[in-house]
Amino acid sequence: MQYTAAAPEITADRGLSSRSWSRAFGDLRAGWQQRRLWGHLGWQDIRQGYRRSVIGPLWITISLGVQALGMGLLYAALFGQPIAFFLPYLAVGLIIWQFMASCINEGAEVFIRNEGLIKHLPAPLSVHVFRLVWRQLLFFGHNVLVWVALVLIFRTHLGWGSLMAFPALAVIVLNGAWVAVLIGIIATRYRDIPPVTTSVVTLMFFMTPIVWNYQDLISKGGPGAERARLAELNPFLHFVEILRRPMIGQSFEPRHWVVTLAITVVGWAAALLILRNYRARVSYWV
Repeated sequence: MQYTAAAPEITADRGLSSRSWSRAFGDLRAGWQQRRLWGHLGWQDIRQGYRRSVIGPLWITISLGVQALGMGLLYAALFGQPIAFFLPYLAVGLIIWQFMASCINEGAEVFIRNEGLIKHLPAPLSVHVFRLVWRQLLFFGHNVLVWVALVLIFRTHLGWGSLMAFPALAVIVLNGAWVAVLIGIIATRYRDIPPVTTSVVTLMFFMTPIVWNYQDLISKGGPGAERARLAELNPFLHFVEILRRPMIGQSFEPRHWVVTLAITVVGWAAALLILRNYRARVSYWV
């Protein structure tokens, strides 16, 4: 007899006990306990993507390095920015953005793409989310080599404040996880969500100061400065800034942390609510 992941949920759903906070937290706890599984799967995802390649995953670093160099030289000239500042500014922004955008876009399909495993492997839903975030964290680690090279080339001064990059990365990772849980479950029910998510993320890239420096616009004053301040209404800006600033040697800004921590708390509350109410139905929706 073949057992599926949906089998234990059927009985629970009939008794309405599947809609409990203990099951929602239990799913996350059980998923974390299986970190050897999703850790191995996440690494295998990267290795398979570069199978038979001579330099393997280093293509990740090379691709981002070429993109950052090309865009950095172009936009530094257009905006009149010194290349020693703007190239690290742009490269770090791209590194952070790629992590966040991938967590959102792939998070929308995290359960859809793992339909076979969800139906035939008795594992917590969070295993697939942790696998996704871990894979993107490995990509992030490869891309950070570009930042290291730029720091050495331009001799960027990094003080003790740069250690804030570690808690900042932890906050971004936590948000990547809740986004994948929330959007992933909703997208299994409404399949229009993934293409909409992709379009929104693409739009937000241009609205977030990745290839343009909103602080420079503010410092110049005038009507453009007032419009530049509106950029802080964009939540993506605050997540980029809490990590980019310490990585390029800039000072700590409390307002960015207040916004990101507030979003983290609200986001996880919403994700846990969705996980509590609908985790038992995912195996039927995929």
